[in-house]
Amino acid sequence: MDRATVLAAERRRLRWRARRGLLENDLLITRFLDRHEEGLSGEDIAAFDRLLDLPDNELLDLLLERVPVPARIDTDPMRSLLARLRAS
Repeated sequence: MDRATVLAAERRRLRWRARRGLLENDLLITRFLDRHEEGLSGEDIAAFDRLLDLPDNELLDLLLERVPVPARIDTDPMRSLLARLRAS
């Protein structure tokens, strides 16, 4: 399987995994994916996966900039992804 096919499959998996228990998270993440899904790199997808590991309330607080990025996930790709999510 070529890299483009693998990335496309990872993007589809990411969209499925992005379905959350909080409507607010669903709306923010779905809006972002609708606009930017095709342009997500492998590094972006990996950061998004780590973001989606967070509990719903922690994720929402992070998306709304109520809390700083936790040290355990504070990387350049994560900060870049969060900036794009918040701007969408």
